[in-house]
Amino acid sequence: MRCRKCRERAVLEIPRHHTAFCKTCLTDFVCAQAERAITEEKMFAKADHVLVAVSGGKDSLSLLDILHKLGYQADAFYVDLGIGEYSRQSRAKVEQFTKARGVALHIHELKEDEGAGINELADLVHRPTCSVCGTLKRYHFNRTAVELGYHVLATGHNLDDEASRLLGNVLHWQTEYLDKQGPVLPASMEGFAKKVKPLFRLAEREIAAYAIVNRIDYIVEECPNSKGAKMLLYKDILNRLESESPGTKQAFYWGFLAKQEADAKTRPSMTDNDQAVLHPCPTCGQPTTAETCSYCKLMARAKKDGPAPVRM
Repeated sequence: MRCRKCRERAVLEIPRHHTAFCKTCLTDFVCAQAERAITEEKMFAKADHVLVAVSGGKDSLSLLDILHKLGYQADAFYVDLGIGEYSRQSRAKVEQFTKARGVALHIHELKEDEGAGINELADLVHRPTCSVCGTLKRYHFNRTAVELGYHVLATGHNLDDEASRLLGNVLHWQTEYLDKQGPVLPASMEGFAKKVKPLFRLAEREIAAYAIVNRIDYIVEECPNSKGAKMLLYKDILNRLESESPGTKQAFYWGFLAKQEADAKTRPSMTDNDQAVLHPCPTCGQPTTAETCSYCKLMARAKKDGPAPVRM
């Protein structure tokens, strides 16, 4: 198999684009797709300071690498969930990556600041671990970006992530989530950071191939808490569809985005709606639509119901 661009030996075939690339052309393709996403969706500019949420996995570390290749100012933020050996390994990957490239790294440790790791906190509040993890990460991603003065927060969500999440939301008709599933979530009011997903045009296997050819050392194992997660089932279903009909994921997610864009012209913007209902949480000051934000409710319950020395 030869690269369709330069005729060198190809390392990856991409059926949905009817093409194949060698190492060099694959890197160019991935960077070009990320740049196109950033430019067309008006995510950020070269003058903006970007905070990238990193996990130690291929997507987030590749995103950080891509942004620096493209000349953007990007630093890293890692949340140490305290999941034993998995967290130790993933943190080591992040620290090695950022140190080798001279990238600033900010770290938040749950055990130090919340008083317990993610599994212990989930047990204390009697909620699924992934649900608690999502609440804590969203809170700390936003809080850190705002407090440290970053213009935008970027995550490594790829096409597979977004298509599988869309499938789950559609299956359960979670319209409140559908409204906010675009590649850009604007800063709807003071206290909220703009959130973007520069890799939404790229499939997971394309990013994995990018990480390998660019020698990015990432943690291969899935989070041990993700075993049995519905999102993995949705990804598997979409992978089977993609195998039979290349381009299915792209058509599904990009078609949704096109419809969202068309609908937005005839209804109030999400920013207008958010501003009408958001207000500062009385405990932490972060924006919320409820009387108290989800993070503060979770931490208050953990402090009340469990023996862990939780610090708010």
